Amino acid sequence: MTPTIRHPLPDDLLLAYTTGSLPEAFNLLIATHLSLCDESRATVAAFDALGGALLDSLDADADPDGEAGLEAGLQAVLRRLDRTPPEPPVRPARRHAPGIFPAPLQDHVGGDLAAVRWRPVGMGVRQAILKTGPGARARLLYIPAGAAVPDHGHHGRELTLVLQGAFSDAGGRFARGDVEVADPEVEHTPTAEPGEDCICLAATDAPLRFRGLLPRLVQPFLKI
Repeated sequence: MTPTIRHPLPDDLLLAYTTGSLPEAFNLLIATHLSLCDESRATVAAFDALGGALLDSLDADADPDGEAGLEAGLQAVLRRLDRTPPEPPVRPARRHAPGIFPAPLQDHVGGDLAAVRWRPVGMGVRQAILKTGPGARARLLYIPAGAAVPDHGHHGRELTLVLQGAFSDAGGRFARGDVEVADPEVEHTPTAEPGEDCICLAATDAPLRFRGLLPRLVQPFLKI
């Protein structure tokens, strides 16, 4: 059953994903989110259609080296999209074992939860750092029901996608399929809800900023 997504990804990140301008860690998280969120998937389809129509229009009607030609091509594309709203592409079903991880994450990990090698980070919380390219880091987080991640801020951008359970912080409640987007202005203490352990996929492009002394001391060893 498709989960109810209350916190989809913002358009700027979906557009960056479409244009291929994000690090692999962010691409992995966004692809996993798209497997769960119809709204975000439709937005990406619209961006894909816009880009393709713009290229077609420039090739047929405009000089790609001229600013006037680019403007004319863009206006032609917008008129075309107004007449025919793009529909999400129909993709063939892919066979993956049922589980917590959507297909893109299963492909990357090589399986579901049983394939993950967890390492403790304290207070019952565990993590598994995933292999990705430069520019950002991806990790799986296992937060026991009722437990909290230490209070922290950010030196860059952090995306956190919920795969199981739910957590809450000052930004609201986040359940399966939801993504919390945090930046240097955000300080929070994500706390897993009682009843079910919370599993998340997180991607960061800079180290976290912890308030407590102990988290700061172990931070270099945990690579967070």
